Amino acid sequence: MATIKLFSGNSLRAVMGELAPAFKKATGHQVEASYDPAKMMMERIARGEAPDLILLNRSAIADLVKSGDLVPDSVRPVLRCGVGVAVRKGAPKPDIGTVDAFKKTVLAAKSVAWTSHGTSGIYFSGLIEQLGIAEPLKAKAVLQPGGLVGELVVAGKAELAIQQIPELMAVSGVDYVGPLPKEIQKITEQSIGLFASSKEPAAARMLVDFMTSPEAKRMFQAKGFEAA
Repeated sequence: MATIKLFSGNSLRAVMGELAPAFKKATGHQVEASYDPAKMMMERIARGEAPDLILLNRSAIADLVKSGDLVPDSVRPVLRCGVGVAVRKGAPKPDIGTVDAFKKTVLAAKSVAWTSHGTSGIYFSGLIEQLGIAEPLKAKAVLQPGGLVGELVVAGKAELAIQQIPELMAVSGVDYVGPLPKEIQKITEQSIGLFASSKEPAAARMLVDFMTSPEAKRMFQAKGFEAA
């Protein structure tokens, strides 16, 4: 039995509770997952850390292939997800159906939570600049480097949470409001790749196959992902 070390963003945390046991039941191999925002993951790799597999946005995966860290023929697309909004469970769900409605909602909120290092948080920081609402939002921002910002809403530290949809859905105690309007939506496509230095390459490739199987796709879809 092998233990496969996987680096992934926080969005995968919600589904791994089901996927890892199903994979172990099918193969006997265990998955040891580590969750971080993309920026922090790349910093860990630059410091010399190397798991067996990494699930990350396509551009970062391509960079790791170019640098020789990943085996090129191992890379497979796995999933896609967008950015959404959540409120504390039982709170009124605000209107975010149009760009104007979304702007009014975030401007009216007493506090808004997003990440400073995560993919969705970096995107949202740029989006509010484009929408011309950065200054008032920065004044009431509740930021953390990574993790699940829905937990800040549950704790009463923020009124709204902005993050990738699966990460919002992973937090009990919040209600998912919906996705950002399509005109300002950010879809992240994530791929998985095998590290050239993997100590368990055969078992790791089995996990890649499992994560692109129909069974895994059903698990992803139930947690707010779109299968690639």
